[in-house]
Amino acid sequence: MNSSEEIAVSGMSAGRSAMRMGPAELVQAAAMARRFYLEGKSKIQIAEEFGVSRFKVARVLETALERDLVRIEIRVPAELDAERSDALRARYGLRHAVVVESPVEAEETPDPENLGEVAADLLGELVDEGDVLGLAWGRSTIHMAAALDRLPPCTVVQLTGVYDAGTSERGSVEAVRRAAQVSGGDAHPIYAPMLLPDAATATALRHQTGIARAFEYFDKVTVACVSIGSWEPGISTVHDMLSEDERAHYASLGVAAEMAAHLFDAEGRRIGRDLGERCITVKADQLRRIPEVVAIAGGQRKASAIDAVLRSGLVTSLVTDTSAADYLMTAGPAPRPALSRADPDGA
Repeated sequence: MNSSEEIAVSGMSAGRSAMRMGPAELVQAAAMARRFYLEGKSKIQIAEEFGVSRFKVARVLETALERDLVRIEIRVPAELDAERSDALRARYGLRHAVVVESPVEAEETPDPENLGEVAADLLGELVDEGDVLGLAWGRSTIHMAAALDRLPPCTVVQLTGVYDAGTSERGSVEAVRRAAQVSGGDAHPIYAPMLLPDAATATALRHQTGIARAFEYFDKVTVACVSIGSWEPGISTVHDMLSEDERAHYASLGVAAEMAAHLFDAEGRRIGRDLGERCITVKADQLRRIPEVVAIAGGQRKASAIDAVLRSGLVTSLVTDTSAADYLMTAGPAPRPALSRADPDGA
């Protein structure tokens, strides 16, 4: 995901306005521009070479840009939308926002798989040696882990239980193992369902040796990767695990999104906190203390849920697609900057 800059310096195709410069001026300006943009020389070095002041060099370079003698192009890979990424980062006060082009045929598909590939590259940038990487359950995080090809040595811990204990080998447990294998670090998976029938069962499981060991790392996590779900079938893990009556109850509270088994209304306030007592998951206040929390979510059907979670202040960075980004840029009043990490409901 590295951007590259191409500097085109030409005295022959400078444009009509540039031809108002005399030939000596054109030659000198082109030479100075080549030294500065292509050879990396400073204005002081150029001034010494040409026997002029550095202020004269600065004026010549500025004129070269104004008169199209120098053309600067900023290029990023075709699948990345740099303009939307920067606008989204600024709107929500995020540390990083990466917007990926949505295939036309997949605009309404939640979490296109290419989000995971881009998120894998982003984690390669964000994770440093010795960090503790936390992965919450979600299809997007599973896709991300499968796409990982580089990570510095780090510890990897699972932040939530799994959607179905019977599929753990193909889900978040395998994602944790994969990330640890790539990094060469230790893995701390959680072999337990995300949602339990009651709080007592959840409490008992949290005290089991393997699960308790993973929980001990939650306060040490430095980079976390999470997914976001909308409150509808097939797009929210928690929604699909609950009974019809439970779904109706939380819907009546105004649930708009879920992340790591935490529920949020449209303003980013946490609701339905009783559900957390039945869940094997990292606490919201622990997420808030993690320096870097990267959410991976996209698609029109998840757009409003992404907005809700971003307003919670729990997320510092986002990987999404153009379909969701276009909604987010016009979704209600501008939210409070996420990097303040303030809790909107004071919890």
